[in-house]
Amino acid sequence: MQRWWFLDEKDGSASSLTSAAGTSTKKSKPAKPAGDRRHKFRVLVTYELLKDETIAVTGNCEALGNWEPEHCVQMQLEDGSSNIWYLEIDLPQNVAVTYRYLICSMDPTSENVHVRRFETHITPRTIPIDGAPSQADQESKIDTLGDIDGSIKLDRGWLTSETIIQFKFFDNPFSVKERIKNRLLYVKITPMNLRINAESQSLSTLLDESLSSDTRENGTDHQAYAFTEVVSMGNPKATFEQQSQFGCPYHPEDFLVFNVTVAEPENVAYLVDLYTYSSRSKEDEPPYHLGYHYILPNFLKKSEGILELPVTCASKHRPLGMMRIEYLKVTPLLPSRCTLERSYIRYWNKRWTGLDVGHRGSGTSFKASDGNVIRENTIASLKNAVAHGADMVEFDVQLSKDLVPVIYHDFDIYVSLKRKTTLEINDMLELPMRELTLEQLKNLKVYHVVEGRNREARFFDEDLDEHQPFPQLADALELIDPHCGFNIEIKWSQKLKDGSMESDLNFDSNLYVDCILKVVLEKAGNRRIVFSCFDADICTMLRLKQNLYPVMFLTLGVTSKYPSYHDPRCNSIEMAVRNSCATELLGIVAHTEDLLRDQTQVNLATEKGLIVFCWGDDNNCKDTIKHLKSLGIHAIIYDKMDIYSDKTVKESVFLVGARESQAALLQQIDIENRHEQIVHHDFVVQSKPNKAPSIDATTNAPLSPKSAA
Repeated sequence: MQRWWFLDEKDGSASSLTSAAGTSTKKSKPAKPAGDRRHKFRVLVTYELLKDETIAVTGNCEALGNWEPEHCVQMQLEDGSSNIWYLEIDLPQNVAVTYRYLICSMDPTSENVHVRRFETHITPRTIPIDGAPSQADQESKIDTLGDIDGSIKLDRGWLTSETIIQFKFFDNPFSVKERIKNRLLYVKITPMNLRINAESQSLSTLLDESLSSDTRENGTDHQAYAFTEVVSMGNPKATFEQQSQFGCPYHPEDFLVFNVTVAEPENVAYLVDLYTYSSRSKEDEPPYHLGYHYILPNFLKKSEGILELPVTCASKHRPLGMMRIEYLKVTPLLPSRCTLERSYIRYWNKRWTGLDVGHRGSGTSFKASDGNVIRENTIASLKNAVAHGADMVEFDVQLSKDLVPVIYHDFDIYVSLKRKTTLEINDMLELPMRELTLEQLKNLKVYHVVEGRNREARFFDEDLDEHQPFPQLADALELIDPHCGFNIEIKWSQKLKDGSMESDLNFDSNLYVDCILKVVLEKAGNRRIVFSCFDADICTMLRLKQNLYPVMFLTLGVTSKYPSYHDPRCNSIEMAVRNSCATELLGIVAHTEDLLRDQTQVNLATEKGLIVFCWGDDNNCKDTIKHLKSLGIHAIIYDKMDIYSDKTVKESVFLVGARESQAALLQQIDIENRHEQIVHHDFVVQSKPNKAPSIDATTNAPLSPKSAA
C-alpha cells in the first residue's frame, strides 16, 4: 500500500520513502488520466521543525490522498531555501481541489504517518476549476503554513498509531538528602530504544554508555524515535516546548508535564536525569549531573498510575533519595475514524455567545422541592429543554458494566430487593452503577441515591419510555433534535486532596474514553458537540484521540461547597486556563461561585482565546444569568429552561443559523439559475440567422434592437 509520496528531483515521479533498512524502493507512477493539470504547491514555513518532522499536503482528490493522513504527500525544501517547501503534482481537471498543509513525521519502522500539526480552518484552501493560476503565477505564489488570509490556525494533531506517555511532577515530588534538599533541580526525560541490533553491544554496555556524568547527551546513539516536549504550569505562557539539553527546572509548588510521543511503547524505556547548578558556578558552566533512574516499559502497563522511584547518584551510583512521578498513557483510538478534511477542535463562531444550556436536560430533579419536575438525564428531560429554546443540553455519560455509554450523573444507585410501593430500609441495596449491565439497569427497580437514602420515591413513571433513567448515549444522539448542541460531560472518579477517591472505578481510562468516542463518532452526524470533564487527564485523552470535536476543562475553582481535588489543575481558574492553553482545549467550564468571587477571571480566559462556559447552583436565577451574559460568558448551564430562559422565540441558535444558511444557499442557487438562463438566452440569440438591421428612415442609421422593437 502506498503510504505517502515525495517529489523525485529529476523527473517528478513519485517514489516511496526510504525504508527502515536505509534503501529506497522505487514504485511505478500511476497512469496519468486524460485532462490532468500540472500544479506547483509552494508554502513558507515559519515554524521551527523538529528532527524527523517534514511538511506535507493533503486534499480532496486521490493525488493528494483524499484527506487520509497515511496518504498525504510529502513536500521538499526548495534549493537554496531553508523555509520554502514545494511540490509539483498532477491534479484532476475540471474539479475544484481543496487542500491543507500539515507538519508530520513517519515512523521509520512501520512507515505509519503521524500528524504533528495541521491547518484547521473551517474552509480549506482551494484551487478553482476555472481560472487556475498560470505556471508563472504558481512560481510566484507562496502560501504561509497555518495562515489563510490573516487567519492563523495550526493545531496539534491527534494520535493515528503512536502513543503518548505523559509524566507529571507536582506536589513536591522529590525527597533527597538534606545537603541537596534546597537545590533547584532540573529534570530531563530521554526515551531509550530497547531494541538491540545484532551488531549492538551487550545490554550492560548499552546502559553504561547511556549514563552521563559529563555534559554530553545521554545515550544519543540509542535514543528511540520519539518526540519529547515539556511544559511548566507555573509559567503563565504554559506551552509545550522541546526540552533543553539539561532539562527543565522544577520550582517549589510547580506542575511539570512531559509528553513523550513514541511509536513502539513496548520497546521504549525512559531515562530520568536530575541536574543541579552549583551556587558558585559561572554563567557558561554546565550543571552537575546529580542522579538518574530508568523507567522500563513494564512499569507502565496501566493507562495511569503513580511511580515511587529511587534516585541513584550519577557519580557514585548509590541511593540519593526518592522521586514520585504520576504518569498517563494515551493510546490511539483504533480503527481511526478521523481524517484531515475538517476539524472543530478549537472552532467557535463569534455569534455563539450567551448560549442557554439545559443542565441535565431540564434540570436537577432530585434537589427540586416543587412539583411538576421531569426526571433528570432522560430523553424526556432533554426534549423538554429543547422545546423551551435550549441552544445546548448538558448531560453526564458513564459506562455500564458491559461497556455501554449511558446517561446518568451519580456513581452509585439504589436497587430494590422487593417490588413494593413502600420503601423500607432492608429493601434497598446501594451499588456502584458500573457494577450493573445495561439490561440490569433497564429491568431492575432502580432508585436515585437521594431516593434511596431518604427512602422516598420521587417518580412513578415506569410506563413512560422516554422518562426512564439510563438512556443510552446512542439513543440521545438519534432522538434529540439535531439542531440542539450537546455538552457531553464524561463522568470519571477523581482522587480528592485528602487522598480518598470519589468512587472506586475499575475501568481502564483508555477503554472508557474509547467506548464513548466510538458512539459519538458513529452517531453524531452534524450535531454541535462539546466534551467536558473535571479530570484533566480525561480531557487530554479526549483531545488526543480525535480531531473533530472540541474539549473543555471543567473546573471546581475556589469553592466552599465541594472538597478540593488532588490534581491542582482543577482547583483554580488560573491553573485551568494554563492547562487548557497547553493542551489546546477549546476552553474551560468554570464554577460560577468562583467567577462571581472574582469576575476578572473571565478576562483571564478570554484574553488567551479560550471559550468560557459556567456551571453551578448560582446560575438558577434570571438576574444572575443576565449578569453572566453581560460579562461575555459564552454559555450558561442552568436548570428549568422553561422558567429562567428569556428567549422570546424558543429556538436553538444552531437552528436559526441553519435556517439562515439554507436561505443563503437557496439565494445562491437562484442567482446561478438566473445566470444560466441569461447565458442560454444569449446563446439562442447568437445562434439565429442574421437579419438585415432595421433602418431609421430619417438618419438612415441602423436601429438598436430596443428601438426597432
